[in-house]
Amino acid sequence: MIGLISATSAGAAARDRLAAAWPDRTRVYEGPVGESVRAAFAECEQLVCFLATGAVVRLLAPLLGDKTADPGVVCVDEGGRFAVSLVGGHGGGANELAREVGGLLGAEPVVTTATDAVGLAALDTLGLPYEGAVAAVSRALLDGEPVALAAEVAWPLPPLPFSAEGAYTVRLTDRAVEPAEREVLLRPPSLVVGVGASRGAPAEEVLGLIGEALREAGLSAGSVAELATVDAKAEEPGLVAAAGRLGVPLVTYSAEELAAVEVPNPSDAPLAAVGTPSVAEAAALAAGGELLVPKRKSERADGRPAMVTCAVVRRPGRGRLAVVGLGPGARDLLTPRAAAELRRASVLVGLDQYVDQIRDLLRPGTRVLESGLGAEEERARTAVAEARRGHAVALIGSGDAGVYAMASPALAEASDDIDVVGVPGVTAALAAGAVLGAPLGHDHVSISLSDLHTPWEVIERRVRAAAEADLVVTFYNPRSRGRDWQLPKALGILAGHRDPATPVGVVRNASRPDESSRVTTLAGLDPATVDMMTVVTVGNTATRTVAGRMVTPRGYRWQESAR
Repeated sequence: MIGLISATSAGAAARDRLAAAWPDRTRVYEGPVGESVRAAFAECEQLVCFLATGAVVRLLAPLLGDKTADPGVVCVDEGGRFAVSLVGGHGGGANELAREVGGLLGAEPVVTTATDAVGLAALDTLGLPYEGAVAAVSRALLDGEPVALAAEVAWPLPPLPFSAEGAYTVRLTDRAVEPAEREVLLRPPSLVVGVGASRGAPAEEVLGLIGEALREAGLSAGSVAELATVDAKAEEPGLVAAAGRLGVPLVTYSAEELAAVEVPNPSDAPLAAVGTPSVAEAAALAAGGELLVPKRKSERADGRPAMVTCAVVRRPGRGRLAVVGLGPGARDLLTPRAAAELRRASVLVGLDQYVDQIRDLLRPGTRVLESGLGAEEERARTAVAEARRGHAVALIGSGDAGVYAMASPALAEASDDIDVVGVPGVTAALAAGAVLGAPLGHDHVSISLSDLHTPWEVIERRVRAAAEADLVVTFYNPRSRGRDWQLPKALGILAGHRDPATPVGVVRNASRPDESSRVTTLAGLDPATVDMMTVVTVGNTATRTVAGRMVTPRGYRWQESAR
């Protein structure tokens, strides 16, 4: 919950805007400011104070304890010009909150955390449990001193300027080791604990067995990603409580799924009870990985039969491939999600001219693999291969990466051994349509006229079908120096089904500084004025030109009755 505190009418107005925008996330504190700050500090995870920073500092000073536990605090000035991350930038999430508040109120976020200021990913914000000399190692990274990465477990990380050797180390490990003096341990979620339990097995027995198994194997509880069991035990109170206390999900599989998993220690007892010869080992191995701790049983002090079994598997680190659409070119049409994926990626793969568009958004240490036109399949293979090596990869394309771009070749290469995320972007058709008016107001289709990968016979058949169906058509890749006859041929097909006065919109470099556009007609369009940077939108029989803008009516019945 985010506590909102204000002292003046201007602050209250801004406060109320946040409260209205985030009704489920915020709580407004009324009354004397000092009492409100103290109450919110005790009751909320974060605070937004519409007060001077000096006043907030004085009020917070006696309340501050530890940066890992204190709430994140953001201050907004009286004029609503700045959202200042004051306390708990990382641990309390104040840096991100300042950006959110700034975006909502139109204020400039002010973030002074050193790593954020220079674009470095902070070690305590990677989403992994950590131990050791975070401040010292972070300072070394900021000062450009060599910091080595010792990755005992392959796991995708955001970009960081690691060296082959160094006096400081970041160790990625799931082993139960203590950090050295100049070392940070990062705990990847690499361990899956399979658990079998008799009805009524207490949580203490479950946790005791898991803790003992991890200790004897030299493994860290901080790397346990999930408990896994059979569906029949999904609501077993002891398992549910144990997962809750470990802070991990309880994942379940059907007996049929577990029975299909080959295990070293099958047993008749679970087969008779739940329909599979193994629960603990099979559930741990179900998602793949290396069996580190074979099935073992709990031991009870009263000598009664064990009620719990467990097994531990190290699952392989899964690389991550984000296929990112950059939009049509304007920076303000790049989505926040796309920008976040660019900052997250340790490897960027893309066409050189697209890389140039967003190079300034990349974090220091990002490895860039760029190539020229015509290397689409090579880029797709490269991106998938880098993800399979355990990296966090962003594969970029213009517009939406799934529309005539990199998503389809990449996903054709990818298998289920990596995680794939699609990040949508504003397409060229949408950007051009916004410039022209509302040409896509009814059913429409996009067709690429490039026959480099698609035979012309197929393209022509699709153009003819769109013409006969009376669809608005947006032509991508309409004309190049080596392909100058396809656009006239396509327009001729449409002309056989539409009036010569049908509106046609032509937009070049939509949303970019040198954008140009015009609305003409099917008869009046000169194909020689069109190139590969142009999108051509041909209206249907209902499309009209209104005040110089293309409009395709939606066909609402109330519009007909109003005529």
